[in-house]
Amino acid sequence: MAEQIPDVGSGGAVPPPRRARIVLAEITRQDTRAERTRAELAQQTQVGEALVRGLVRAQLALALRISLVVVIGLGGLPWLFAIAPSLGRTTVAGVNLPWLLLGVASFPFLIGVGWAYVRLAERNEQDFTDLVQRPEH
Repeated sequence: MAEQIPDVGSGGAVPPPRRARIVLAEITRQDTRAERTRAELAQQTQVGEALVRGLVRAQLALALRISLVVVIGLGGLPWLFAIAPSLGRTTVAGVNLPWLLLGVASFPFLIGVGWAYVRLAERNEQDFTDLVQRPEH
């Protein structure tokens, strides 16, 4: 089928071709609270610094609490044996109780305290991440 070419010389106006808008990708970007918070953290603004300072304070408070548990748990044993000397002379399976507690039982205690510290520190970091990434409602 042959395409008809309009006769321009005959005075007939040729209508312009119909234009079509082609959209490859239309991105509507909402500046959410989480994006603003992340930007403030990356740009180290006062708000970002306050958020990071809060995380550092939470981690420091956790470390101090855990240290207090260790000091009371292990540091309290010599005080206990000084206050109750008969307890210090007690033997279990031929081994003095102070040696057993300080030499053997202290290691599982420290492993448990370390495990608890790591779990609680990770929870602090996860709470911080959730706060930063929380969408605005």
